[in-house]
Amino acid sequence: MDHTAQEEPVSYPQLLTPEEKLADAKKLLSLPRIVAICGSTRFMTEMNEADLRETKAGKIVVKPGCDMKSPHELWSDPVEAEALKARLDDLHRAKIRLADEVLVVGDYIGDSTRAEIAYARSLGKPVRCTHPEVDPDA
Repeated sequence: MDHTAQEEPVSYPQLLTPEEKLADAKKLLSLPRIVAICGSTRFMTEMNEADLRETKAGKIVVKPGCDMKSPHELWSDPVEAEALKARLDDLHRAKIRLADEVLVVGDYIGDSTRAEIAYARSLGKPVRCTHPEVDPDA
């Protein structure tokens, strides 16, 4: 037996990150681009219009589903409303993680939306604004 031959180094496949696995799964499922709509819920009408336009353009749209600025029995109790707001913020961050891009709606960006934009950019998600002049990083 000849021991002078170099042994081939064993190469191990690089483990995929959850983000890479999600991107691969989207490709394998032939999913259209997913856009997360962000913005103050004062712009719910504009968000619905953006949803129509993005959907017409062939994209899957995720956006805020509750407008807590409008009265509703589900958040009439202040203690429950506070807990719900925290859950909705977490849910919206999950929508941003799921999305391929973010569309910020409205001509005003408050603290929550500013934090969502920073979060999206920290994940490498492209961010578009219906009113680019309000983009905090433009």
